[in-house]
Amino acid sequence: MLTTETYQKEFVKYLEQYVSLKEPQNLYEPIWYILKLGGKRLRPVLTLMTCDIFDLDYKKALDAALAIEVFHNFSLVHDDIMDDAPLRRAKETVHEKWNINTGILSGDAMLIMAYQMFENYNDATFRNLAKLFSKTALEVCEGQQYDIDFETRDDVTIPEYLKMIEYKTAVLVAAAMQMGAIVADASEEDQNSIYEFGKNLGIAFQLQDDYLDAFGDPKTFGKQVGGDIIENKKTYLYIKALEFSRQEDKDEILQLFSSTPDDSTPKINRVKHLFVNSGAADATKEEIKAYTIKAFAVLESMPISKDKKQLLHQFGESLITREV
Repeated sequence: MLTTETYQKEFVKYLEQYVSLKEPQNLYEPIWYILKLGGKRLRPVLTLMTCDIFDLDYKKALDAALAIEVFHNFSLVHDDIMDDAPLRRAKETVHEKWNINTGILSGDAMLIMAYQMFENYNDATFRNLAKLFSKTALEVCEGQQYDIDFETRDDVTIPEYLKMIEYKTAVLVAAAMQMGAIVADASEEDQNSIYEFGKNLGIAFQLQDDYLDAFGDPKTFGKQVGGDIIENKKTYLYIKALEFSRQEDKDEILQLFSSTPDDSTPKINRVKHLFVNSGAADATKEEIKAYTIKAFAVLESMPISKDKKQLLHQFGESLITREV
């Protein structure tokens, strides 16, 4: 087994070989721009790592890993348009650097390009990868729609929120790992187990992302801190703050999340204060730990070596202690 950093470097090298400008330039330049912005490369690393865990050369999974990364970045391009987000990884978003129409079309092309990567596998592997990928892609769209719907609701529940982040974020992490297992021709039981591990880890990852959106360091987070508050998103922090707050503070939270002031700084600061004082911030951190523990419990039940379990354990720990 290799280190996480080694998988990441090998993937980036493969990505750079794949990335090349071609005509029409106005279609492909935005694609290369978003793919080369960097990021954690979490999902492709998990694909490579999982393939290695199930005893096949991880390089056999590079095309599947690339498909996951291209699809993930496609979803970011379109999400940024829907959120009207100015920054992605501390750089201009595609629709800000070019325009909305370019962002839509380049994103569409990325989705098609992701599917093309599966053509490099044999028929059986192609079918299994494409089937999982189609299911996952549709769930990601469903999760995004739930997220949009929640913006105009004041009665979002914790189960609803957790379902939303499972679909919007966690299923792609889970699928990234199962794809590595599919390429390695792992048993169906092992594929299902690694999917569950990835799903629970993905939920913990998104909860951490939501927490950092409010409390992260702007210099390291890579996105606009407080973006979810500006957009009145009903995150775990918000739902728990309503649950824990006295009526006076609850009314204030509802009022703040129905406003769109020109200067959002006072709103962000006040909401963060209410998140901390209500206990919602601590509750979110506890939930992150709980889902990480669930992931590790699945990992412990799997018939893989102690060294391989340790590598996945360390990877999971790094996600819940990250600040970016």
